[in-house]
Amino acid sequence: ADRVVVVGLGKKAELTLDKVRGAVAETCRCLRPKGVENIATIAQGTGIAGITASGSAQAIAEGALLGLYLFRNHITKKAEGEIKQLTIVASRPATRADLEQGCRKGRIMAEATILARDMVNEPSNYMTPTNMAEMAAKLAKTHGLKLTILEFKQMQALKMGALLGVAQGSDQPPKFIVLNYKGKSSKEIDITLVGKGITFDSGGISIKPSEGMGEMKGDMAGGAAVMGAIGAIAQLKPKINVTAIVAATENMPSGRALKPGDVITAMSGKTIEIISTDAEGRLILADALEYARKQGTKCIVDIATLTGSVRVALGNICTGTFSNNKELENKIIAAGAEAGEYLWPMPMYPEYKELNKSDVADIQNTGGKYGGSITAAQFLAEFVGETPWVHLDIAGTSDTDKDRGHIVKGATGVPVRTLVNLVLFLAK
Repeated sequence: ADRVVVVGLGKKAELTLDKVRGAVAETCRCLRPKGVENIATIAQGTGIAGITASGSAQAIAEGALLGLYLFRNHITKKAEGEIKQLTIVASRPATRADLEQGCRKGRIMAEATILARDMVNEPSNYMTPTNMAEMAAKLAKTHGLKLTILEFKQMQALKMGALLGVAQGSDQPPKFIVLNYKGKSSKEIDITLVGKGITFDSGGISIKPSEGMGEMKGDMAGGAAVMGAIGAIAQLKPKINVTAIVAATENMPSGRALKPGDVITAMSGKTIEIISTDAEGRLILADALEYARKQGTKCIVDIATLTGSVRVALGNICTGTFSNNKELENKIIAAGAEAGEYLWPMPMYPEYKELNKSDVADIQNTGGKYGGSITAAQFLAEFVGETPWVHLDIAGTSDTDKDRGHIVKGATGVPVRTLVNLVLFLAK
């Protein structure tokens, strides 16, 4: 080698796969502007703190691909430097199969995360509900998934009044996207992943301040995450049946838009008083959750950039989890730990439910100033019935303003790898 880089991984007893993942990402980013094109590394950490060759290879592949991620779709100037190849070397030929297996899984996981990052980073004029549906069609064709897209009239026939209430203010037609992965012969759906797909959130009539509104192109990060996850699941082929649902629309102000004080009827038949049109994510999820429940799924995980409140509570480090089933919640937290994506359980005491009571309808769409992420989750809980369910509020973790390990500035792709890990765990 012309050049040797020495990387510290800290104390042996404290070594984790996430530290390997982060160290590889930082190193690759450091070397890119120095004109380095080829890198070779040992399987970092193998044999230490329970780290296997396969696990190390997966972490290295994820760290390199995610750490070197750039979004330059709309930049005409050529990027400086490109790392073209990373090779993992080992002294024992017997470990080759394990390294190859880990590399393959790491690449699939990273590329699924990158798909979600790309979708979230796209400007909203390039990532409309129609564009999301087109991407779903490509995903289905590439990975052999069954695709169903419900158009406006089909949603109307299903009485999806909550989703269509949000959509009525936009000129962009809404899309209800359903992707099915069949890993076993039975017809049952083992798990449904539901993603919020607000491709731009102006706040509607309850319009947001102009400062920072451009960031609202990323309000479909939950939808992007479930699409990335089911694409990876289709490649890893676990013996389990998985459905991914994305309710996609814009939230815009217009003469047709939903107004504060309006009452709408969700697919479930529940009536909803609109307190704020900027609490729109829970409205589209209400119909998506009801649709999933009626399909007879065994459990549901929904993913949404739902509330600013969760960012106040947990910052941009942890995703908030809210659930009616502690066993499922514990499994997804463990799946996140394995991915290096932190999740933290939030309380769901019934007293919070009272804050969503309405004087003119069955429920209102905001619960007041305090505990906003919890009252939003309690709103969603109204539409899942007894089905085991976890809600992930990724408003704080879906993007970042600085590089940190395998996370780079912009969209993070959280929680794609967590969702894949959960499905692989459930399949076992």
